[in-house]
Amino acid sequence: MKEITGYPQMPPLDDPALEELLSGPHIARLSTINPDGTPHTMPIWYEWRDNQIHVSTQADQVKVKNMARDPRVTVLIDTEDFPYRGVMIYGTAELDFEDAERKRVSIFERYIGSRADAESAARGLASKWDPVVAHITPTRMISFDYTKGSLQPLD
Repeated sequence: MKEITGYPQMPPLDDPALEELLSGPHIARLSTINPDGTPHTMPIWYEWRDNQIHVSTQADQVKVKNMARDPRVTVLIDTEDFPYRGVMIYGTAELDFEDAERKRVSIFERYIGSRADAESAARGLASKWDPVVAHITPTRMISFDYTKGSLQPLD
């Protein structure tokens, strides 16, 4: 079961605000663990569905090799404009190669906009690289909501 907490200086997102944030097509950051123990962080497209984060990528990527070796990951999803809202998700990744080209279409559609264009992008990438979808199950979520705080932007 996932634990949801807030940062000490800012209140956490309430459940509806957290769902709204997770449902938006933000550019998230995925951190995996390199063989030497250092973090490897990359921007990602994702989809929040069935209480999991679904990430589309290619099998030869460093993040995939890292997740295959050590499934512990961290995902940061936040807004770009002040006042900031966000969530840091610690979780466990499971790599899914089965029918990954089809499964990644809904992820692409969130960012590209059109189903036909998303299908075309998925097909094009799959013609060059083996697709994989990582299903990340949250174990801990820490959210922050600066809309509830008194912090003012610096001029």
